[in-house]
Amino acid sequence: MNWSAVFTIYRSEMIRFFRTFVQSFISPVISTSLYFVVFGTAIGSRIQQVEGVSYAAFIVPGLIMLSVMTQSISNASFGIFFPKFTGTIYELLSAPINFLEIVLGYVGAAATKALFIGLVILATASLFIDLHITHPLAMLAFLMLTCLSFALFGFIIGIWAGNFEQLQLIPLLVLTPLIFLGGAFYSITMLPDIWQKLSLFNPVVYLISGFRWSFFGSADVSIGLSLLAIAGFTGVCLLVIGWIFKSGYRLKP
Repeated sequence: MNWSAVFTIYRSEMIRFFRTFVQSFISPVISTSLYFVVFGTAIGSRIQQVEGVSYAAFIVPGLIMLSVMTQSISNASFGIFFPKFTGTIYELLSAPINFLEIVLGYVGAAATKALFIGLVILATASLFIDLHITHPLAMLAFLMLTCLSFALFGFIIGIWAGNFEQLQLIPLLVLTPLIFLGGAFYSITMLPDIWQKLSLFNPVVYLISGFRWSFFGSADVSIGLSLLAIAGFTGVCLLVIGWIFKSGYRLKP
């Protein structure tokens, strides 16, 4: 393993992130504050508690997962798409490094950025409410796994995308609706029976449910299913990336 190559890619991506550090830091703080004003105050005044937890606290895991998933995808997809767009990807592919080192560099940087944003949102939320995390280590593990898996997914999108419009297509038209319909701001047990059953086909439900369990000790689905879902999603992404580099899909002219 050429760790020097991995670190070089990782460092260049992190430097790009810190160039817009203030924007990257202030944006999630403002958006989180707005979510608490709109959902926590307006809706929270009508819904006092959900599963024994105040509504303001209940939406915190969903807020974090919403930002972490979208940030992981956007950072990883843009990170690999831009070298493809400028043509510098061919210099990278011709360098004496293998695909695993390329993936570790780009995905590692994207996951680190998303993890930072997630922790910033958690810190911001603690300013609004008295938040107690039941399983802090499990929370951190779920957060890191989500950052990693969705960064892998974003890496795939970045290679697949042929232009900047396609780069935003899946996050906007597929991922965002799945997150909002996946119990980010409500429990699926509040839905009618038919919609509860349909929600179980949404993979995001298992991720948000498992992450919420680490906060409050309760979840819409079992923690085992949540772990299985995130492990399966990560495995599928790794297989797809392996096939992409083996076949040269959208990498070779």
